Amino acid sequence: MTKKRIQFLINPISGGKSKKGFERLARKYLNDELFDASFTITERAKHASELTKQAVREQVDLVVAVGGDGTINEIAKELLNTTTPLAIVPEGSGNGLARYLGISSEVSQAIAKINKGNIITIDSGLINGKAFFNVAGMGFDALISDRFAENMTRGPVGYLKIVLKEISRYKPQEYTICIDGKKIQREAFMISIANSPQYGNNAYIAPGASVDDGLLDVCIIKQFPLIQFPVMIYHLFSRTAHQSDYVEIIKGKQILIERPRKGPVHLDGEPLTLDKNLSIEVLPSSLNVVC
Repeated sequence: MTKKRIQFLINPISGGKSKKGFERLARKYLNDELFDASFTITERAKHASELTKQAVREQVDLVVAVGGDGTINEIAKELLNTTTPLAIVPEGSGNGLARYLGISSEVSQAIAKINKGNIITIDSGLINGKAFFNVAGMGFDALISDRFAENMTRGPVGYLKIVLKEISRYKPQEYTICIDGKKIQREAFMISIANSPQYGNNAYIAPGASVDDGLLDVCIIKQFPLIQFPVMIYHLFSRTAHQSDYVEIIKGKQILIERPRKGPVHLDGEPLTLDKNLSIEVLPSSLNVVC
């Protein structure tokens, strides 16, 4: 039987965790009767993207993202609408998509899923032509993603420190939102566009979201009094965000958002600056994933 070629792409800094012994551990659990594996450590931003393009050209059978949601994004966007599946070994700070898909952060269990080879097809989203697979957003969470990218302390503790520092001085913005032709105006603290239900670390912003329903969940979070912050956190971790008076969730396929000026947006936690006008759409059944 011909072995399948499998390419592991390892982000050495994701989640603040050392990956020094990852190859040895992965080879211990990977079925070498099924797979001929290669391991590459990424060296710079967009390196994983370049390596994935090369893997697709060389008709590698499977590409494995070893990292967090940002690493997954960089790799998965090059696998969109191809026959090459993505596999995930979660090694990030939040691991939102992997948690939703039931992929364990234990290397042995993540590799066991690769050995089984069960493949599903999931949706993805585009914002002004740029792909995301878990959650994208603008407003406060995009600001936090930008600050977090510059921060030396990774993981949930570093993230929470930035949130507490910025939340008291952030001002909401006015947004014009058009969802499948229906236009609304909202003043919002932030807007999240969810393909899967959670940001990561089991914080659920869109409890009813699904990666295979052909829809995106537009989560509009209104300005709330700071005294309500613990309550908002409770809603996130109890999967009840949709029950909050400060959260409005609308499902849709085609979304247009106009904001006062260009500014930060995050795609799966990775910040970038985009125009004030944002065109968002779902790409149904566009990515093959091992889970």
